[in-house]
Amino acid sequence: MAKKAASVFVCQNCHAQYPKWAGRCEQCGEWNTLEEEAKTASPRKTTPNSRGAGLKTTRLDGKATPPARLSTSMAELNRVLGSGLVPGSVVLVGGDPGIGKSTLMLQMTCALAREENSVLYISGEEAIDQIRLRARRLELDQDPRALDTLELAASINVNDIATTLEERKNLQVVVIDSIQTMWLESVASAPGSVSQVRSCAFELIRLAKTLGFALILIGHVTKEGALAGPRVLEHMVDAVLYFEGDRGHQFRILRAAKNRFGATDEIGVFAMTDTGLREVPNPSALFLAERHGNIAGSAVFAGLEGTRPILLEVQVLLSAKSGDGAARRAVLGWDSSRLSMILAVLEARCGLKLGSMDVHLNVTGGLKITEPAADLAVAAALISAATGQPTAPNEAYFGEIGLSGEIRQVSQTSLRLKEIAKLGFRQAVIPRHVGNANARARAPEGLNVVETGHLSDLVRRFAPEAS
Repeated sequence: MAKKAASVFVCQNCHAQYPKWAGRCEQCGEWNTLEEEAKTASPRKTTPNSRGAGLKTTRLDGKATPPARLSTSMAELNRVLGSGLVPGSVVLVGGDPGIGKSTLMLQMTCALAREENSVLYISGEEAIDQIRLRARRLELDQDPRALDTLELAASINVNDIATTLEERKNLQVVVIDSIQTMWLESVASAPGSVSQVRSCAFELIRLAKTLGFALILIGHVTKEGALAGPRVLEHMVDAVLYFEGDRGHQFRILRAAKNRFGATDEIGVFAMTDTGLREVPNPSALFLAERHGNIAGSAVFAGLEGTRPILLEVQVLLSAKSGDGAARRAVLGWDSSRLSMILAVLEARCGLKLGSMDVHLNVTGGLKITEPAADLAVAAALISAATGQPTAPNEAYFGEIGLSGEIRQVSQTSLRLKEIAKLGFRQAVIPRHVGNANARARAPEGLNVVETGHLSDLVRRFAPEAS
């Protein structure tokens, strides 16, 4: 009778290993994540006769010419990548199902092929005829140059893919859709498992670094929004991009969470249309396009995403508390804990009683704000909704609020003011400058800047009789 191969139980969330199955992983605390996998042989002990040939070393040369980047012909994608793809680099693109990852990559590969770059698109999820059908729907099959240059393949076998890549030494860009579908014969587990994802990614990354082509891996995300698979996958690649957006909105945000060759937290803005993704060079105008007049409970926030200033509308609706329970706090596009903090500051420092009211806050356009500079705009919308007084016409806000009610300065004031003036706004409410007067940001011509030091000053602007 054949002896059963040794196996271990591996957590699919954190890759912790156990000799027997358990319902809960002791390392990460997740339930029902342990799966049985074949135990890999331990590495052999190194002996003098089995040592490698050694490393080829070189010196740091400050005059060495960096490799030329490959432009994707998509300005928004180039912005996020740091002006293009670096030869030999590996980019991981993640996002919710149906958000448009494959559409973006197909549009990018067609744009690259149009410039006569050698591109290979490998899909493990779709047949070649399905990819052609999607290209026809997106009207990407009209250019004969793209048709002649872009190559398609459908496979999940990494060994077959590796053989093709080693034979085709002239490839410049390779797209894998997706890494969770890839399969390596030497790993005894199903596609999508931690071992398969890690091993397949390692082999593909090794080929990209050796042969010098830019590799783009499309990855799935979990229900929490994190990239599925082992966390080590994000450490192995050079850049991690998240494709975000709400299916109820047409806007899609491509955000860089990690980038060895460019700035992090940079974003590219796209609009989903019937013929695919369309680049949005001026997102501020698009986010404010449907803003109807100046109503109570609305304020414009001058935000910053990476190096790009963006103007967004913050809307607040107050209503009487329903029932005997706690007041409701419904927040879309912002941090609910910061809303609770601002409500507490308004009540404790400014005497504005909002604790017994339901608060609904929405950042229009589907963009998620993470910077604390939005505090002042949210406070202005709350005060406006509470007093029934609209914010001043053509007025924008930015500034961080402290627990004592003081309004603190934020970064890139000049850049925010330029964007406010560019969109036709005539007044900006910002934190009061503290320190050297020469360091004060110079306001663009035609823009009136109102400096505010405390939240109570903002309350008095809406309700002069307030103390």
